[in-house]
Amino acid sequence: MLVVSCLWVAVMNCPAPLIYRPGEGWTYEAVGAGAAWQRKRAKDQLAVAQEAFDAGQYRLALKAAKHTVKTWPLSDSSGRAQYLVGRCYEARKMDERAFKEYQKALTKYPKSENYAEIQQRQFDIANRFLGGQWFKLWGYIPFFPSMDRTAKLLDQVNKNGPYSEIGPKALMNIGAAREKQKDFRLAVRAYERAADKYYDRPKVGADAMYSAGIAWNRLAKRAEYDQSLAGNAINFLNDFKALYPDDPRTEEATKIVSDLKSEQARGALKTAQFYEKYKRYQGALVYYNEVLVKDPNSRFAAEARERIDLLKPKAQLQVRRWSENDARQLERERMAATNAPSAKDGKKKNSR
Repeated sequence: MLVVSCLWVAVMNCPAPLIYRPGEGWTYEAVGAGAAWQRKRAKDQLAVAQEAFDAGQYRLALKAAKHTVKTWPLSDSSGRAQYLVGRCYEARKMDERAFKEYQKALTKYPKSENYAEIQQRQFDIANRFLGGQWFKLWGYIPFFPSMDRTAKLLDQVNKNGPYSEIGPKALMNIGAAREKQKDFRLAVRAYERAADKYYDRPKVGADAMYSAGIAWNRLAKRAEYDQSLAGNAINFLNDFKALYPDDPRTEEATKIVSDLKSEQARGALKTAQFYEKYKRYQGALVYYNEVLVKDPNSRFAAEARERIDLLKPKAQLQVRRWSENDARQLERERMAATNAPSAKDGKKKNSR
C-alpha cells in the first residue's frame, strides 16, 4: 500500500508534456506552456500556424493547423489550415503522410485557391518515390522502395486532375514505375491508357505509343518463343511512325522494327529446324517460308531458302507415302467390312 501510494502521489505531481486531442493526435507542450498557442477564432488560429510555419517551427505549426481544422471544419480558414498540415509533414520529410494530408485538402476543399499547387506537390512527392526514395514504416523508419505504392500515388494524381498539366505526366510515370519493377505488361497497360486518353495531345500520344512499343520490345526479349509479343511491338512502333512521321524517334523506331523482324525470322527458323529434326518436313517448310515472310532480307533468309529447296522433294515424297498408307488402310477397312459374317449367318451357326 505504501509503494502504491508513493507512485500515485508521484504521478499526480508529475507534469504531462504529452497531450492527446481527438483529431489532432499526441502533441508535446512544455511545462507551464499551457495552451498559449490556442486562439478563439479560426482566423487567429490559422495565423498562429502560418507564423510558426514561416519561422520553421513545424511541430507548433502542425499542432495549430490541425486544431484549426478540427475546431472549425467549415470555416474559410480550414482549407488553408489543411494545406499547412501537408506542408508541415513535407517539411519534416514525411512524404507519404504529406501526400495523404494534401489529398484531404483536395477532397474536402475542392475550391481551394491553391488546388493546382497541391496537385503539383503530390506529383513531386510521387516522383521522389519514383526516383528510389524509401517509404517509411509508421511514418518514421525508412523501410523499402516500392514501385507498386508509387504507381498508386501517381494514379491518384492523375485522378485528381486528369486533364491538368500534370495529369498525363502522372499516367506516363506509372508506366515508368512498372518498367522499373520489370513488369512490362503493366507498363504497356499504362502507356496504352495514356495513348487512348490523350489522343488529342500529340506530344503525349507520341510518347505513349513509342513507350508502349519499347515496353513490348523489352517483354519480347524476355520471352524467346512467344513471337506474338514481338508482333505487338512492331504494330505499336509502326503506328507511331505512321501517326507521328516528323517525330525525331522515327529513325530509332525503324531500327527496332527491323531488329524485331529479324528476331521473328530467327524464331521461325528455330521452329522449322525443330520440325526438320523430327522429319516433319511439311511443317518445316511452313516455318522456313515464315522466315522469308517475316524478313526476306535477314541473315536467316539464305539458310531458309536453301532448306526449302532441299526439303521440297522430301516433303512431297513424305506426303505421297502418307497418302498411299491412308489408301491402304481404307482398303483394309473396306475388305474387313465386306468379309465380316452377316447377322443371319451368325444365327444359323448358333442354331446348329
